[in-house]
Amino acid sequence: MSDLPVLDAEDQRVLGSLLEKQATVPASYPLTANALRTACNQTSNREPVVDYDQGTVERVARSLRDRELLRIVWVDTGRRTLKYHQTLDEKLGLEPDERALITVLLLRGAQAPGELRTRTERLHKFADRSDVEDCLRRMAARPEPLVRELERRAGQHDRRWIHLLGPVPEEEAVAVVESVDRDTVIADGTEARDARVRSSYDAVAATYADELLDELDGLPFERWLLDRIVAQANGRPVVEVGAGPGHITAYLAEQGADAVGIDISPEMVAEARRRFPDGRFEVGDLRRLGRPPTSSGWAAVLGWYSLIHLAASELPDAIGALTRPLDPGGWLVLALHAGAEVRHVEEFLGHEVDLDYVLHDPNQVVSVVEAAGLVDVEWYLRGPITARSETTRRLYVIARTPS
Repeated sequence: MSDLPVLDAEDQRVLGSLLEKQATVPASYPLTANALRTACNQTSNREPVVDYDQGTVERVARSLRDRELLRIVWVDTGRRTLKYHQTLDEKLGLEPDERALITVLLLRGAQAPGELRTRTERLHKFADRSDVEDCLRRMAARPEPLVRELERRAGQHDRRWIHLLGPVPEEEAVAVVESVDRDTVIADGTEARDARVRSSYDAVAATYADELLDELDGLPFERWLLDRIVAQANGRPVVEVGAGPGHITAYLAEQGADAVGIDISPEMVAEARRRFPDGRFEVGDLRRLGRPPTSSGWAAVLGWYSLIHLAASELPDAIGALTRPLDPGGWLVLALHAGAEVRHVEEFLGHEVDLDYVLHDPNQVVSVVEAAGLVDVEWYLRGPITARSETTRRLYVIARTPS
């Protein structure tokens, strides 16, 4: 007979929340009953989203205490306060990497290795996807396995993994068709992907510039957002990474911003300089963004559809690279395609290309932005504008560094 605890959905959510908060907010751990309820009912990093009342949380906590999976402690902070501390990791003898994966599996159900690597960023630093897979296989090879691999289903690029600490919901047991491993785009390495992106955009630069020159005329929301950036910058330096043919950087400059654009494609930069001779455009990599030469940091950094070819596991490092050179109170602004898909394109605007477009999960993007230490996070999701032949939802995220 197995000695593994059998956890129902409520048990899983309570223990997963405690495991997560113990790692991410140790100063406020153990959690009060109210803090535990808030953690369970978070709308980010939770699948499904729940709405437990206080009585449910306290009932589950008592049950877990009786099974020696949770301790109820009293903390003296001027008055005695009852708090909750999980002991599941002790019960299972989890290593730090195993603990991180179990935490995310408890909170979000079945996931692919690439998703797990991204979602455990704040809990444990996995070197790469294979590091995650090695840990999963180690947990699966225990005398009493903690995880198992699910069969790949139609619409999926990779197999997902599930924990074995309780009943598996039917929809997870058969795998959700929408789930996608966004790390397939770097299956042959980041350098090979970067080379494909660079050569593809070099090939389409002139045609792409013709296509996008007046793009903002039909996008009132995007103009509103860009105007907010100009007002916030108040004359201080702004940079657009992945500037392409330069029309967004040029718009910012026309509105009064001290704007510069960088792009990985030399031909795109040449096209931007030709179209906007008064603008400033440079060849550069967003992952190695430096500070402006005339200031201590950028007032705003725009990643305007510049992360759309990155794997999910690359987002934390990329967003960190865009955040570091921001001034205190500076804004990070991201625009991305939203969804659960990787689209491969071999022809674009009449040119032969080799591009993979990654449609990112909005909750994941917001979570990575928050993990980078940014605050006052806003995000907007709009549907495709069919008159413009758009076929994807668009995600816009705004956040700032602490002042």
